[in-house]
Amino acid sequence: MKSRSTLATWLGSLDGSRLVRVLESRRDATAAPEPRWVEELADRLQRPGSMALALTRLALPHLQVAEALAALRAPASRDALAKLLGVADDDTARELAAVLETLADHALVWPDGAEKLRMAGPLRQAWDAPLGLDAPLEELLAGTTSDELRGMLAALGVKPPGGKSQRLAALVEHHSDPERVLSLIAKAPAATRKLLEGRAATGPAGPARFIMFGSPGPDLEVGARWALDRGLLIQDRHRYGPARMPAEVTVALRGSGWHAPFQPVPPSAQSASVTPAEVDGEASAAAAAFATHAASVLSACSTTAPARLKSGGIGARELARIGKAAQADDAVVRLTLETAHAAGLLAHDGDRVAPTEAYDAWAEQEPPEQFAVLLRAWLNLALTPTQARGEDNKALPALAGAPPCNGCVQARHGLLAAAARLPAGQGVRVASDLGPLITWYRPLADSSPDGRPFATVIREAELLGVLARGALSAIGIHLRTGDAEGLGVECRRLLPSATSTARIGADLTAVVTGTPSARLAALLDSVADRETSGTASVWRFSAGSVRRALDAGLAPEDITADLAAVATGPLPQPLSYLIADTARGHGRVRIAPASCVLHGDEPALLAELAAHRRLAKLGLRQLAPTVLISRSPLGATLAALRAEGYAPVAETAEGTVRIEKARPQRAGAAVPAPRGSRARGGGRSATSTATESAAFDPNALALRLQAAPPAPEPASPDGGAPFATDTEGIVAGWAKRLPYSDVRQLAHAIDAGQAITVEYVATSGNRTVRTLSRLDLDPPYLEAWCHLRGAERVFTLSGIHSVMSVAAE
Repeated sequence: MKSRSTLATWLGSLDGSRLVRVLESRRDATAAPEPRWVEELADRLQRPGSMALALTRLALPHLQVAEALAALRAPASRDALAKLLGVADDDTARELAAVLETLADHALVWPDGAEKLRMAGPLRQAWDAPLGLDAPLEELLAGTTSDELRGMLAALGVKPPGGKSQRLAALVEHHSDPERVLSLIAKAPAATRKLLEGRAATGPAGPARFIMFGSPGPDLEVGARWALDRGLLIQDRHRYGPARMPAEVTVALRGSGWHAPFQPVPPSAQSASVTPAEVDGEASAAAAAFATHAASVLSACSTTAPARLKSGGIGARELARIGKAAQADDAVVRLTLETAHAAGLLAHDGDRVAPTEAYDAWAEQEPPEQFAVLLRAWLNLALTPTQARGEDNKALPALAGAPPCNGCVQARHGLLAAAARLPAGQGVRVASDLGPLITWYRPLADSSPDGRPFATVIREAELLGVLARGALSAIGIHLRTGDAEGLGVECRRLLPSATSTARIGADLTAVVTGTPSARLAALLDSVADRETSGTASVWRFSAGSVRRALDAGLAPEDITADLAAVATGPLPQPLSYLIADTARGHGRVRIAPASCVLHGDEPALLAELAAHRRLAKLGLRQLAPTVLISRSPLGATLAALRAEGYAPVAETAEGTVRIEKARPQRAGAAVPAPRGSRARGGGRSATSTATESAAFDPNALALRLQAAPPAPEPASPDGGAPFATDTEGIVAGWAKRLPYSDVRQLAHAIDAGQAITVEYVATSGNRTVRTLSRLDLDPPYLEAWCHLRGAERVFTLSGIHSVMSVAAE
């Protein structure tokens, strides 16, 4: 069994409360199956994918300190770190201590027993050249011969000691003294000084020339030979690749006043006083307007499911159609579609995107509950939904299935963190001023492509009422803390309930203040045309809209009764006349399929149709006073007569009136969401998510880990300790590259029907990170739904090189 890691040793030494803080900070490392020993926990905590997740949640000073430690080649002392960061006063020292505590709570940096600070290897490798510094001299000289060391010392005027190790120590001692290095460089040729000073400024990432085998040729940088002879630049022993500058030389050239950047205090923003009532008022108006428009957008999708582009997603033409039908702008349409899709209200259905059965249940809810569903989906959307154009300024489709973007998620979390830390009763004067604050709280988050930091995510927060008057609203506060119950309370407080009545005027309009209920909206949509939506929605009645209701099978008396039931007063006489007049002309002509036959009870009307010039293209012939035939199909004949102002109805082959009510298209069950989807089933419900979240008890897990005996040797397929399940044994037998803790996680995901994230190497050598659902083990293969490709895929178990849980924010 391999020796215990320093992280495992440190974790084993923690008291219960400190271990709980680590477990709470790195929830992805505690996902089922829970780690059984601190060694297994340490292994999960040091996975590159897990550490990358942790880094995206850190603020700027935490990343700055971690980079400084990487430059020091930890383990390093606190004093060395403080010196590098330029910590010179007690306040900054306390801030540094607080940053180190946070890094320790995330198990990224921890103290060892020798008063040194250690960091995980994958974290050190996050920077190719931390602080623009290359490796220290001793590391760069590892492959240098004793004779080469002697030559460098001789060039420096230092008498070479006898052995290689002594010569190396003497050279390191010389270059570790900044004054000696600067004095030496001051005597260098002008070209050498220019080269070294330029390298110190740009770091290893600066322009590099290659020195090939043999004696230096024309590819050698001007002035490099003098520096190479004295160890100010180090050439690879095979003389291949750019000459590298030791970290000691770079630090000396940057001067005694240079320190690594450390900004423990967030930038300031111009603020203004704002009262809770003002924030509530603006948040309420924004949230209510979005909820109303969102209901209209999804209602339009229910009436006519939007078509998908061949390349995937909903294109600009369909987005414009939906926006016109819902009276909503492009940003609201995009935001609604993406959040509804994430919430399982919309799903791909062939070449269209249609509402699911979950939408029907959602549509019956009150606006506060509807809004809360979409708001929770927005918080963890792995994209920026209202970003309408790409970097090449081309229009982006909605619901295009782009690869998940953790930086987009962190941008929202950074916005909430930045706004939450504004002083009480204060909001920023200009919302865009929050951009630099978000950059400080989430440096690795994705910013806006238009040059204004995080402008898009800030605008989305304002559209949803999360941000109001430059401050975090009550909705935003509960959204940030994950308090679902509190969020529901605030949504009900700030958003009015659905309106079930309409004010119907003599001008043939129906006005609904607030959000119309699903029943009221459906009724008015069926018998009138929507003109505006928002804080007040307006429908207009016309002969065409009433005829549409009659075509759908409604009787005129039913239309009148239904409208009277929702009207705030008696129906206006003009509307009653409109319904009666339209009904009187409706069905006076009937069209039977024969390709086709027109018949009615009024010979004069049939004669009029036969003689109508604009209907000549139909090829009408009068067979009898009350019967016409048409050479055009039934649908074309019906449309032509209606275009000329007539009101025919279609008949079935049996002679009954054909009802033209269109059934709304519904998609099948949505593809399981990556977050813990069930095998062969749909995504998780909010209830199950809350139950699982409540089931995690960091205190209990900490006690189990502290009470656990030393970790045993991992099981193996050909002997040793038995596996906990048969699935573990099968996975371990085929996935040879996976350590035991990875085997446990993958086997658990298969048995429990949960999603899992894997690093997969295909036979072509391509390496990808994929989230998989619907896992079905068929050794040596794993069949699964791949969220990267949006389709069922077959994976070889041997191609899975690492595993981690699907992280929850």
